[in-house]
Amino acid sequence: MKKIKIPEKLASYKGVFYFFVILLVSHFFWKFTMLGDESDDVVTFFGIDLSAAFNAMSTHIAKVVYAVLYFLGYEVTLQPNNVIAYANGVAVRIVWACTGYKQAYIFIMIIALYYGPWLRKLWYIPAGLVIVYLYNVFRITAIIALIENNPKNFEFLHEGFFKYLYYGVIFLMWVLWEEKIRKSKPEKKVKEQIK
Repeated sequence: MKKIKIPEKLASYKGVFYFFVILLVSHFFWKFTMLGDESDDVVTFFGIDLSAAFNAMSTHIAKVVYAVLYFLGYEVTLQPNNVIAYANGVAVRIVWACTGYKQAYIFIMIIALYYGPWLRKLWYIPAGLVIVYLYNVFRITAIIALIENNPKNFEFLHEGFFKYLYYGVIFLMWVLWEEKIRKSKPEKKVKEQIK
């Protein structure tokens, strides 16, 4: 089998290309295997019911976002079915697609399938998952805070701005992996070079 040669001009973009290939394959694998309407409570993977894990995480995220909003001084209530509501009637339901599981899965796939030593991956993946989780809480909190008086902005914020910013965060974590973590030399070698 012939190796595909990359023109020299494009060689420096090989890693970025590989990143996007992994991202897109992971995205479409998720899209076609994780079945469930976003407003539904039933989620399946190849017919296996994963609803309990998704519903538990949806409830957890709703409670955390509610607590953050309350701490920040927003007058919201946490209602049944993971609904966070304002007194003016503006409300958002935290559903299974809001769990951040998809983005966590994509991040894991990108780092696991990308070049680099496994020992570094074993600590970088969990550290990255913390960032993915914190960004998800920030994203949902910001969306709910920003729609209090402008509910018509929900679609733009949810399906546009914060969604793509989420993937931007994952890209930046990959850049950190590619430029600093994966290529860094162990301390021992650095100390030997200093001598």
